[in-house]
Amino acid sequence: MLEKLATRMGLRDLMKATNNFSEDNIIGFGLGRTGIMYKAMLPNGWFLAVKRFHDSQHFLPQFIAELTTLSRVRHSNSVPLLGFCLDGKEQLLVYKYMSNGNLHDWLHSVESKPKFMEWPLRLRIGIGLARGLSWLHHNCEIRIIHGNINSKCILLDHNFEPKISNFSKAMIMKLECTNSSTNSFVKGYVAPEYAQPVGSSKGDVFSFGTVLLELITGERSTQVCNASASFNGTLVEWITHLLSSTPSGLYDAVDKSMIGKGYDGEIFQLLKVAYNCVQPSPNERPTMFEVYQTLKTVGERYDLKEDPEVLMPTETLSVHCRDEHIEVEIVEEIQ
Repeated sequence: MLEKLATRMGLRDLMKATNNFSEDNIIGFGLGRTGIMYKAMLPNGWFLAVKRFHDSQHFLPQFIAELTTLSRVRHSNSVPLLGFCLDGKEQLLVYKYMSNGNLHDWLHSVESKPKFMEWPLRLRIGIGLARGLSWLHHNCEIRIIHGNINSKCILLDHNFEPKISNFSKAMIMKLECTNSSTNSFVKGYVAPEYAQPVGSSKGDVFSFGTVLLELITGERSTQVCNASASFNGTLVEWITHLLSSTPSGLYDAVDKSMIGKGYDGEIFQLLKVAYNCVQPSPNERPTMFEVYQTLKTVGERYDLKEDPEVLMPTETLSVHCRDEHIEVEIVEEIQ
């Protein structure tokens, strides 16, 4: 069953490629909620990224969810899954290596010299992310809700093309179910309705809006450095507060390194889109297809690539669950 989903790789080969999962091979901050990402080098000089899930049966459902979802997702804005390894307690997923790390580390670098991203690049990343999510929601053969979009799961290849990763919370839009949990979501990106057992694709829209706000402001989702000392809320709450105070106050939210360089109009257009995405009510948020079409229009002068696979949605699916029958078969096979 597993081999039908992806290529099985040997544990010994992956241990050798990661230097026995050396700390020196950890990518970025490395430690995630479900596992640690390592850089691996094959004998032929090719690089891979290996996600090693934490040593616990508790994370087996996340491993299976990510494996079953990514094995059927092939899009230019999703991270390519190359293989897997399941050997004893070791649960490993192998991806194509993304040489520019993740978006979070670029926007919120802890290094003494911060990494700078010009506005056209930020816009291109936002458009690419919208394109990928629109395809997942509306055009993928199996319509998928990612369920955990945040700037750490947006990987950047050598051309800074964004790739959506970490599908361990992904769900398929088909049948109603109530197995959604907020326990492992990243704080600051979770839509209000996810306090309820059943969410929708509009939860991804909210999370996308938060990432878009990060691109525009340079602020973290949960910690706003440019806010007043008395403010102790999230990035979304800060933007809402500024807009309710005075529309002109939003000027204070934009990353000052980008102001006055001929991009102000585009920046404020995207700020409006982001604000619409993070509305408290799911019904007030646009679909990802609508978001993508708007952002694509904003970025027309940059001659960005089109995606013939992102088409006008033919139906609306608002309920979702994981592909449970496949996951149950895999668990039974493992046990």
